[in-house]
Amino acid sequence: MRTYFDCIPCFVRQALDAARLATDDERIHEQVMRQVLELAAELDMSRSPPVMGQQIHRLIRNLVGQDDPYREIKRRFNNLALKLYPELRKQIVSSNSRLETAIRLAIAGNIIDFGVNGSVNESDLNKAISESLTADFDSMQLQSFQDAIEQAEEILYLADNAGEIVFDRLLIEQIPIEKVTVVVKGSPVINDATMEDAVVAGLPQIVEVIDNGSDAPGTILESCSPVFRSRFSTADLAIAKGQGNYETLSDVNKDIFFILRAKCPVIARHLGCEIGSMILTKNKVGTYNE
Repeated sequence: MRTYFDCIPCFVRQALDAARLATDDERIHEQVMRQVLELAAELDMSRSPPVMGQQIHRLIRNLVGQDDPYREIKRRFNNLALKLYPELRKQIVSSNSRLETAIRLAIAGNIIDFGVNGSVNESDLNKAISESLTADFDSMQLQSFQDAIEQAEEILYLADNAGEIVFDRLLIEQIPIEKVTVVVKGSPVINDATMEDAVVAGLPQIVEVIDNGSDAPGTILESCSPVFRSRFSTADLAIAKGQGNYETLSDVNKDIFFILRAKCPVIARHLGCEIGSMILTKNKVGTYNE
């Protein structure tokens, strides 16, 4: 997916949010904004939005001298999600369709996205959970998703954000876990999940977890490690969470199911849905080659 003009104000807003989160020093805020505007002026609009996001957050980390400005936010939402986990798991076990309920809850967790909304709070999460269990959901892809899982021998589950990764565990537990490898980011970017967050969520206790070697807020394949690209190439199926993974992989010719909430107008237009829609959609079929 390419970058659209509507993405540029979002880049600027996201950069200011991140700079203010990282430091109270207004001189650094000014440096960040000036340099982000320079980056935007030179932006290759044919590239996906996370390409710009990667540059912005590298810039901010360098200017403020912090490797993970979002560390406290990630810790807070991991802890919150873990408190919710037992009750949410009970809801899945007692539901008529465990897989659909788990997908709905995984989508609810996608609200924990500080790239799109820098003011997400506990109330927003609780509301997303409640709405996800009753909202209209196009389940036409559900059988196709289930069939793909049954037929696949190796499945990569591309995680999105911290906190959300606990909700992902609820879905992963409804998939044959011996088939699943969870993929997290190689180093911090925004509130995306890294290996530390996967450990907090307890995922290494039930599945293999690897990182993709990248600090991009999505999966920019050329930015990822050779080890990850090899695993991506050989996997029968990828399950990709969140908008960043959709933005970076929607044009990749491989079997991929995207699971997300459409949280911005650009994504909603690209998917042909309303803002806020719960999405389970399949990519075009093909084979990815490095």
